[in-house]
Parts: sequence; C-alpha cells; structure tokens
Amino acid sequence: MAISPSGTDELLVEQQDRILILTLNRPERLNAISREMLEELSAKMVEANKDPNIRCIVLTGAGRGFCSGLDLLAVNQGGIGSRKSERGGNRPRQLFDLRDAPINVMWNIDTPVVCAVNGAAAGYGMDMTLLADIRIAGESAKFAAVTAKRNVVPESGGTWLLPRLVGWAKAAELYYRARTVGSAEALDIGLVNTVVPDAELMPTALQWASEIADNAPMAVQTTKRMMRMGLEESYDTAVDHLMVHLNGLFASEDFEEGVRAFIERRKPEFTGQ
Repeated sequence: MAISPSGTDELLVEQQDRILILTLNRPERLNAISREMLEELSAKMVEANKDPNIRCIVLTGAGRGFCSGLDLLAVNQGGIGSRKSERGGNRPRQLFDLRDAPINVMWNIDTPVVCAVNGAAAGYGMDMTLLADIRIAGESAKFAAVTAKRNVVPESGGTWLLPRLVGWAKAAELYYRARTVGSAEALDIGLVNTVVPDAELMPTALQWASEIADNAPMAVQTTKRMMRMGLEESYDTAVDHLMVHLNGLFASEDFEEGVRAFIERRKPEFTGQ
C-alpha cells in the first residue's frame, strides 16, 4: 500500500520506506497555509495513520521558513476586507467544525510526527510544531508567539499545548510579551528536542524517524495514545488502560519476535502483527 499523490503542489508528499515526508510548499509566502494546503495536509495524515506501512511522519517546510501561519486572504473567501464590510449585517451563524482540521488530526492520530523546523514558525505554523511529538530545529529556526500583536489568540491549540511543554510562566511570558525565540532559547526552555545545523536538519529528522520506524509499531502507537489520554486521566485509570493494552501486545506476533531477537542478540524485524 502506498500513499496517494498530493492533490495540490502546495503540499509535497514523499514516502521513504516506512516514513512519510510532508513538505509545506509555498516558499514564496514562507509556507503560509492556504485552504488547499489545509485540506491536503489533513487528508495525507489521516491516510498515513491508516496505512500499516507508515510508521512515522516527518513534517517540514520548503525554502527558508517552516510556516508563517494561516494565509487569511486564501483561507477566508473574499479576504479580510470583505468580512469587515459585513459587520452589522445579517451574517448567517455558522458553528465551527474542526474535526478534519490538521490541528485536530495531528492531535488524534497515533502515528508519531517528527517536525523538522526550518526557519520561522508563527501563528498556525507554531501551533503545528507544538502538536508534533518531536521537534528538531535547525539553527535558523525561530518560534513567533506574536498573536497579541495582531489582536488575535493562538486559536490552534497553542494555549493548551505551550504551558504543558514549557510551563505556565514561560508560556505566559512568550504570549503576553508577544516574543519570538530563536533555536538556542527554544532548546533551553524545552520547546524543541535538539538543535542542529541547518544542513543537517532533514538528515537528523529522517534518522530519528527511522529509529522510530524500526521499533514495534503497535507499541509505539499505543504509547503515544496512552500519553495523550493520560493528560486527562488519573494515575489509576491510566495504569488500568495500560494493562488492557499490554495484554493485547503480549498476544501479538511482534512480541514473540521481540523476545526471539533479544535472545538471539539481533535486530528485531517487526511486522505490526
């Protein structure tokens, strides 16, 4: 089974063995997110999550920036100006439906996501990095928590995610002061896992992804799901859920392969069965 080609040239899709590489591809706009990119990014992540041959996703951006945020002129039909002109009119009420949005898809899929952050990540782009399981930053990476300068909020999960990653006080500092932090400070506060020279960013991300893909996929994906659910569970509930999953893993072929490989002192060959 192979991942289908992208339906837009604004998102590049490449499969390397068991790794899916998704590249935001609007470098002339610092990869500002368009409607087409939003839809395709969600679709490819859902597709990858259903594909047993994909064990890790690497997300990055083309050119000199990761993602400058939502392209409001492209995402909102008619642009900002036309919306302003409608104020006071009888605009239809429409409820938000974010079930298929990349921010919710990234949160809910069990396939690990490694984000290779090249250049600036701002707004929606910064929130996408926060939703990744692992963030690897190039030396030129920077994270712009500047929503307060635009009279908006980190609407894509940032206010929930950032305090859990760096602590309340540091998240408050970044958001309230509308700060931009470079790669060195991002590493210091625990926002990224590691910082590498820009030329080594993708090789490092692919190496980490390959190490993830070599491990038992059911164990990795179950661990991710339990970590996610554990954020809102009591300790006792989390342990109980873990034991239920563990019984299923014990009955799998991959568990037997892992034991055999350990006894035979060789690298295991997991199949996901």
